[in-house]
Amino acid sequence: MKRTSRDIRTANRYLLLRHVIAASPVSRPALARATGLSPATVATLVGELLELGLLVEAGFEGSGGRPRGLLAVDAAGGALVGVDVAETYVHVEVVDLALRVLGRAHEELTPEDGAPDRAVRRIAGVMRAAMERAAAGRRVLGAGISMPGMVDREGGVSVFAANWDWHEVPLLALLAEHVPYPLYLDNPMRACMVAELWFGAARGRDDAVVVNLGTGVGAGLALGGGVHRGASNSAGEWGHTTLVLDGRPCHCGRRGCVETYVGAPGIMRTVAELDPRGALLGGGDQTAAVDALAGALDSGDPTAEAALRRTAHCLGAAIGDLVNLLDPEVVILTGWVARRLGRRLLDEVRPAVAVHALPRPSAAVEILLSPITANPVSLGAATFALEGALTPAAGARG
Repeated sequence: MKRTSRDIRTANRYLLLRHVIAASPVSRPALARATGLSPATVATLVGELLELGLLVEAGFEGSGGRPRGLLAVDAAGGALVGVDVAETYVHVEVVDLALRVLGRAHEELTPEDGAPDRAVRRIAGVMRAAMERAAAGRRVLGAGISMPGMVDREGGVSVFAANWDWHEVPLLALLAEHVPYPLYLDNPMRACMVAELWFGAARGRDDAVVVNLGTGVGAGLALGGGVHRGASNSAGEWGHTTLVLDGRPCHCGRRGCVETYVGAPGIMRTVAELDPRGALLGGGDQTAAVDALAGALDSGDPTAEAALRRTAHCLGAAIGDLVNLLDPEVVILTGWVARRLGRRLLDEVRPAVAVHALPRPSAAVEILLSPITANPVSLGAATFALEGALTPAAGARG
């Protein structure tokens, strides 16, 4: 997609604000050095951000000679809403302009909530609950919505969400009937990647992969220091690459996808194959099943250990493909499944990747658990709204 002058201006504003948030308070010369932008460009962008109410002057530095003015983000200048829509829950966090949490709300979803109209009502309700818990009186700059599957970022459409069987659902247009501020759409892989670039294990890295493990599975990609979206904003659908030829059936209509072996339902199927009595299946509930598996690992249960090894073997093979293809500096495991299985999963995955990746890229890559303790999808989704607020004449829904 061809980048317009508006796109470049937005990207430069975003880059500058990102560095101010990371290093606040900071001088204009320091921003020029950190971003690679010219001092004149920095001066122009700072003026625009001051006018937008996103930055404030924060005193001076210098012990001799001409003092240099310092800049800081105006944390009280507005609020951003980050919405993590998953197959089994909606989690919303409201943050200030320094991306510090002001309020949050969470609700579980049932299979019946997958109908578009009902899902929209549930999402809007959780957003209202989070806003009621946040500080009152702040202007809301917008809400970023992270929706699993393929999305049309510009059109605000959920193009394909396999687990809900959504096709071309105009999500933002439907939400705009319930929500009074601008809305911005992307998917959880991009949200996780942005969160890791700003606050996590990808900070300061040029080439990174975030592997998001939950009900669904995907990969967020950073190439050359920026988020890679692909020609149709569909990059990262790694969960629907083929791991086993003619393997397990997948919601996407194909067979043998990575997701069917390392997503929560796939792990449950592995446990069922190892133990047909279903003692570790948590009554069919995904969260309960993964919790039961983690608890059984604590007690040394052999079925749980076999399920973990089989899952890690599949995950290691699939990550090995990513390592061979992209040669990243770091692969970061995130998502609720990765957080719950934690170090045990990581310790099994690392040697599995070494088996399947070629020696040179394998030696160069680090494989880590995400260090972000907050919800990374909500945090990253809030930056979608921040980016939208930085866009000249932004055309968000709402």
